[in-house]
Amino acid sequence: MAVNVGLKTRILPAGETAVAAAARCLEGGGLVAFPTETVYGLGADATNAGAIARLYQAKGRPAFNPLIAHVGDVGGAMRIARFDAQATALAAAFWPGPLTLVLPKTSDCTVADLATAGLETIAIRVPAHPVAREILRAFARPVVAPSANLSGHVSPTTAAHVQADLAGRIDLIVDGGPVEVGVESTIVGCFDAPVLLRPGGVPRGEIERVLGRPLGQLPENAHGEAGQPLAPGMLASHYAPRTNVRLNALSIEPGEALLAFGSKALPGVDAATIVMNLSPHGDLNEAAANLFGYLRALDAGGARTIAVMPVPDRGLGEAINDRLRRAAVERD
Repeated sequence: MAVNVGLKTRILPAGETAVAAAARCLEGGGLVAFPTETVYGLGADATNAGAIARLYQAKGRPAFNPLIAHVGDVGGAMRIARFDAQATALAAAFWPGPLTLVLPKTSDCTVADLATAGLETIAIRVPAHPVAREILRAFARPVVAPSANLSGHVSPTTAAHVQADLAGRIDLIVDGGPVEVGVESTIVGCFDAPVLLRPGGVPRGEIERVLGRPLGQLPENAHGEAGQPLAPGMLASHYAPRTNVRLNALSIEPGEALLAFGSKALPGVDAATIVMNLSPHGDLNEAAANLFGYLRALDAGGARTIAVMPVPDRGLGEAINDRLRRAAVERD
């Protein structure tokens, strides 16, 4: 099925009308972008393989990269996945919120195999954003919702970002304003011992305090069979602007744009084509919220390179640096 780039994409402000329209669209196999607390997600009925195939095509997403199933509550999660004591503790502590758990599927899991990329596990999240929760309640089935952008591009934190990437490719955008967290959910694999698969909106330390033990860490190149990612967001090149990204910049070269952090001025900053500061005061929460929007703005500025100042690797800085490393991977 070819992408219908002539499709009319509706944009509705968040509210009862938009929630009802979103539920009808999902019921009919359509694609709906809506805000979560992390980034805007592109939703499709998780039980409808045809809708999921359309989602993959709209995003240009590799079909071997699994999707996160969003549900309205823990009861909905337990209908499609098996929870052990550690997973139950994490769900109680962080749901609803920006934590995704990768769990074994139940024997009668209704989520289509295409959404799990053929794995025997499923990634699940209960989002905290009120608009997302209202849509999930109205639809009453799991919704897969990867970030609402072209695959590999910078994730969307406003409805305008979604429109720029996917207008004419999806049915509906529900505009709930800018998101709060600004980086995707943390993903924890609940295997024999819990493993951090992707840093994100819940810092590692908070998860480890609930577990009472350190999280395991997979090697950066760890995948399942045939190079298949174990969870969403684990491809080497991901969250990427079209402009080349240079990390840990200590000076600025002529023709470069600067993504700054903190109050320090770098040598050569006056030669930068444009400067955007994730957080002049060094606040990692503010930096996470600004990250994708600023990368998009710098990407549109025409610089030959985006130079990125060092960001501390503590708290949400771990998630920020993960996204920046993936954005900087050389692409063919």
